[in-house]
Amino acid sequence: MKTRSSSPTRKKAVVLLLDLTPLKGYVNPADLPGTDTIDLLTADGEHQAVPADEIKAVYFVDDLNQTYLPERKSFLSRPKLEGLWLRLTFRDGDSLEGIVVNELLEILDRGIQFVPPDLHGNCSRVYVPRSALTEVKVLGVVGAAKRLARPAAVASAQPKLFEE
Repeated sequence: MKTRSSSPTRKKAVVLLLDLTPLKGYVNPADLPGTDTIDLLTADGEHQAVPADEIKAVYFVDDLNQTYLPERKSFLSRPKLEGLWLRLTFRDGDSLEGIVVNELLEILDRGIQFVPPDLHGNCSRVYVPRSALTEVKVLGVVGAAKRLARPAAVASAQPKLFEE
C-alpha cells in the first residue's frame, strides 16, 4: 500500500543530480527546505527518495518534455521582482542568479528556493540545496520598503542655522 505525503500538492519538476543526470517527476515544494531526502514521484507512479547531498538543483517546470534549464543564468538589468537578488555559485563552478524573498532565515535554511532570471521560460522556480553551493552572494535588495517620514516632534527639535 502506498503512503500519502502530508500535503497532496506536487509540482512538475526535474531533479538535476551533481553528475548532471536529470530525474523527471513530481515534487512537493513545501517539503524541500526541511528534509535530507527529496521524495520524487516518477512518471510511473513510483516514489524515489533522492538524497539532498546528491542534488545540484530542482527545477520546477510547466512541461516535463521541454528544456528545464533557464535560457539566461543572469539578469540583463536590475530585476523588477521584490526580494533579494542573489548569485549562487555551485560546486562545479557554474553560477545562477535569482530572486528570493527578502528573509535571511530562508537563505540560512538547508536550501534556497528562488525565481530564475528567465521569467517567460519553462522553469518557474528553482530549489538548490546548500550542499550544492560554494557561495551565495547578495547582489542587491529590490523593492525595499520606502523609509517613513520622520515624526514632526523629531524634525522640530532640530536647531535651525538661519532663523528669520
